[in-house]
Amino acid sequence: MASPRNLFEEFEREAFRLETLDNYNIPRAADDFRAFLAGEEQPESFRNSPWVTTVRNATESGKRMYRVHILSRPLTDYLRYELGWGYHRNAAAGEEFFILDTTGQENPLEGVPDFWLYDNATVNVMHYDETAAFTGSEVLPEEQTPKFITYRNKALSLAQPFPEWWAKYGTE
Repeated sequence: MASPRNLFEEFEREAFRLETLDNYNIPRAADDFRAFLAGEEQPESFRNSPWVTTVRNATESGKRMYRVHILSRPLTDYLRYELGWGYHRNAAAGEEFFILDTTGQENPLEGVPDFWLYDNATVNVMHYDETAAFTGSEVLPEEQTPKFITYRNKALSLAQPFPEWWAKYGTE
């Protein structure tokens, strides 16, 4: 089985991500987050990050990268940053985004962790500590994949395309 780090290079058709947190504690993004909060321009290093290259390389070769973020309003400062800067940047590189907005309703996927699903075959579950810092990931046994395909399908069936959602709620 491929290590989680190589899965982005090795998937053949599609990579799906479910995001569930209102904050991600990413130390390497701290300066970018501070710049966002201060109303500054996006740093060049943010606009041309290695992730943008990963996304662009995948999508230009015909692969699909897409995600659903489960969230509720009002947005945290971090979500305003992630969606306002990150999603727009990544979308320009070819990644697709959807929002499952649970404002005023129950989360239909409560308790489902963040994960990547590659080619409907490999599930990589993301782990975070109580501060929302990434602590590692684990590739699950194949017999668990159908459950995560169901989670993905449910999230997509209830989510709105990000551009439509952002046009309506992005300035709140």
